[in-house]
Amino acid sequence: MAVRMRPCLLAHKALHSASIAASSASSTSSSLHASPGVSLMGCLRRRSQLSCTSSIGHQRFHLLGATLHLQGQQPNKGWSWKTQGAASGGAKENNGMNKQVGQARSLFTGIVEEMGIVREVEVLENGGFKMTVEASTVLEDVKLGDSIAVNGTCLTVTRFNSASFSVGLAPETLRRTSLGEAAVGSPVNLERSLQPSSRMGGHFVQGHVDGTGTIESMEPEEDSLWVKVKTSPELLRYIVPKGYIAVDGTSLTVVDVLDDENAFTFMLIAYTQQHIVVPRKKIGAAVNLEVDIVGKYVERMMKGYNASATSLA
Repeated sequence: MAVRMRPCLLAHKALHSASIAASSASSTSSSLHASPGVSLMGCLRRRSQLSCTSSIGHQRFHLLGATLHLQGQQPNKGWSWKTQGAASGGAKENNGMNKQVGQARSLFTGIVEEMGIVREVEVLENGGFKMTVEASTVLEDVKLGDSIAVNGTCLTVTRFNSASFSVGLAPETLRRTSLGEAAVGSPVNLERSLQPSSRMGGHFVQGHVDGTGTIESMEPEEDSLWVKVKTSPELLRYIVPKGYIAVDGTSLTVVDVLDDENAFTFMLIAYTQQHIVVPRKKIGAAVNLEVDIVGKYVERMMKGYNASATSLA
């Protein structure tokens, strides 16, 4: 029987002391389920035996008889950890069930098909992580092993029924994206992978999230909405005015790049506001970002060109 978790703080908030009951130690549960409003990282936090006040740095806590060494949060990479315990036979990196970010060969357009609702997030006993999402449109022709972009992250379908689908979350996925903050009840953008016969309504989106940004402001102008997102200089150098960017998997056009603020802006029309998750998020919330891959290819080629030119000089 799964251990049900009570509401707790999200991943970026401080750990609070929580003892593991004797019944938990003898439980035959194979996973931990988060209650409504509890994120995956919050679920892990609740199982902590230790308390701390810092969200940065190395921490350690116990989960189902194993010791989890929290390695800390890095800018735009999220949280990472390793497990160690008698059941695992020593330290090892957690193994998710989905393809690692960067390995999937699917392609998306950034045109969100529907908003799904996270119905379950689980920490599995084998060190993996699972998320179940309620949906309808993306389930019409789904098969096991299909790729679905969840908030712009390419994930592999491991289970499905007529009302929902499940995906595995690998450690690299949690490091790179904001999915660790997705709680039960959270809305998420969904898009199936592109087919040869599909219309190309947005731009080429791989579903390989480059990092995260933070919503700095949302200001209405008539029925449209101005949104400002702050991110790292490493990502900002690939973002250009009137260029493409995928924000939580939505193909958007950049309006301005504010280099002195490490931020960029875009505008959402009324229709888009009703069909994506960004307007439903709060100021300070994280969003997944995937920059236009063309800029990265050009940078890579220019490095090779400059190296060749230098060697010939």
